[in-house]
Amino acid sequence: MNKLYSQMLTRVEKEIELIDMPISPSNLYDPVRYIMGLGGKRVRPILALLGNQLYAGSFETAINHAMAVEMFHNFTLVHDDVMDSADVRRKLPTVHKKWTTNIALLSGDGMLVLAYQLLQKSSPETFVDTAKIFSRTALEVCEGQQLDMDFAEIDHVSMPDYLGMIRQKTAVLLTGSLQIGAIVGGAKKEELDTLEDFAESLGLAFQVKDDYLDAFGDEEFGKVQGGDIIEGKRTWLTVKSLELLGSEAYRLNDAYEIQDAEQRVKKVLGIYKELKIPYLANKEVERYSKTAAESIEKLNGNSEAKETLSWLVDKLIGRTI
Repeated sequence: MNKLYSQMLTRVEKEIELIDMPISPSNLYDPVRYIMGLGGKRVRPILALLGNQLYAGSFETAINHAMAVEMFHNFTLVHDDVMDSADVRRKLPTVHKKWTTNIALLSGDGMLVLAYQLLQKSSPETFVDTAKIFSRTALEVCEGQQLDMDFAEIDHVSMPDYLGMIRQKTAVLLTGSLQIGAIVGGAKKEELDTLEDFAESLGLAFQVKDDYLDAFGDEEFGKVQGGDIIEGKRTWLTVKSLELLGSEAYRLNDAYEIQDAEQRVKKVLGIYKELKIPYLANKEVERYSKTAAESIEKLNGNSEAKETLSWLVDKLIGRTI
């Protein structure tokens, strides 16, 4: 494992344990402690710390900002699980299954407030700029989630529309995390723009790979084959297939209407294979990964942080962390 990433991950886990929040009412705060303690890659807080390290040579001044973005990310997971009726997260019961839906919603709301409280620990010199990015990011994530739900209800979604949704739902929080840490570290605007290019490419590569693994991966990666197909979600694979099918798009739409889940997955995957979608998806992942690597090369910051960003891209796309 990369040395700097390991140091940052250890620090993030320690800080999560130290987050100051009331004990009572327990049904409000215990779910927060529960979801925050479930672990994970902690990519977003580590990106905030890497953004700080790039320009400050250290990550210490962005600890509270890293906690803010991780608190916000987990707030979105709590609400997403309710909307998706998900029973399990990281092999444990979701918050609404362990408690109730109403408790999950209210605890999630509380997490959003806690995230802003953590951000308020910024120095006065950087608070306004970091709060602007945080607020913009939070709203765009909500917009992306709404678009994702809307797309599940319509037969045709264009590739530009789908990629726009992914930018808002996935990539924008990666961008915001990096930029917030970088602002605290003293980054100039042109550097923030390059960080946005990097994070957008990383987010798109990650999502296309995620869509691919959902259809063609296995439970080694925490995926049940065809989960998105069963839920009727539109993914990069779906959108690309509809694009290639053209006037025969009805074939895929009809396949999605099959009531038996096993038969639906089998039919849809058969169409994907016929259109060589697995090959095309992996080529797209390679293209976005290459663009992310090129953005890293343009950065003028700390060399160790740049090396860690490159390492992180490889590990995230390869699903080896």
